[in-house]
Amino acid sequence: MEVIRGLHNLRPRHRHSVVTIGNFDGVHRGHQAILDQLKSHARAHDLPAVVVIFEPQPREYFAGDQAPPRLTRLSDKVRLLAAHGADRVLCLPFNRRLRELSAREFIDRVLIEGLGVRHLVVGDDFRFGCDRAGDFELLRQVGQQVGYGLEHTRTFTLDSERVSSSRIRTLLASGNFHQAARLLGRPWQLHGRVIRDRQLGRTIGVPTANVPLLSGPLALRGVYAVLTELDDGRRLSGVANIGWRPTVGGDRPVLEVHLFDFDECLYGRIMTVMPCARLRGEMTFDGIETLKRWMADDMARARDFFRQSIPTRDDFGAVDLPLASAPLAATPLPNDSEDG
Repeated sequence: MEVIRGLHNLRPRHRHSVVTIGNFDGVHRGHQAILDQLKSHARAHDLPAVVVIFEPQPREYFAGDQAPPRLTRLSDKVRLLAAHGADRVLCLPFNRRLRELSAREFIDRVLIEGLGVRHLVVGDDFRFGCDRAGDFELLRQVGQQVGYGLEHTRTFTLDSERVSSSRIRTLLASGNFHQAARLLGRPWQLHGRVIRDRQLGRTIGVPTANVPLLSGPLALRGVYAVLTELDDGRRLSGVANIGWRPTVGGDRPVLEVHLFDFDECLYGRIMTVMPCARLRGEMTFDGIETLKRWMADDMARARDFFRQSIPTRDDFGAVDLPLASAPLAATPLPNDSEDG
């Protein structure tokens, strides 16, 4: 799979393709249905399947920190698009120059001159170009003039509701990891490289592996029972804090993972972390001793969750991803401590 960053990197060999356009945040089952459409048409006509995405996502460009939190980082999104059949990904920088293109200029420069589109698959509510003036009807009219085909995507529903990134964000925030996994086609995960941090956890007897997170809104924030897969294939249970660490003056969002019954150096290693159950929200404590008491309670409740839970056996999709079968809670775990 090839990633092309920007129109200036398109070459003559990139012309003639079947194309779809969107954010594809999460690459959930609705997106996967679009990719199946794209792939089916591409294979039938022996053409590459191309996905056009934007970085940053348009709502992030316009709304900044008020934009919805991402479900997937760019690197994870690209990996998932490839896993579901994309031959190429064209990543366009969403900047002033792009946003000021008229709808017809976008069609001409990106689709016709850049990609030589032969067939286009987009939602019938797709809007594009300056002030979102372009729509499905304009794409149809231009397609009839220049000779590319056009079809709208099919709405994918589950339990009689449309699958969407916003619906998945709501499920994750509410602690319903089981239903979120059904909509995603896989358990939701965080993925990254462990860095050397302040090592505060080790000084209080709870060593953590820390992974920096992107600044901006977080899809999850709080303390969770997690399963972690290391880059050597080992899978371990533990407890994780996702957030800003207000008690110790954190200045950036971090994923902190304490692995049960594990005491090896993980600096520089890649790990995949899957939240399975929400324990509590992120809190500010009046001192380290109070923090330690709450952490002890968090660890006890997480251990109890994994001891009692049965791995989820739902078919989350055809792509073989880490931690595809695990206990996933549908609600936050009860917490007597928060009741006073």
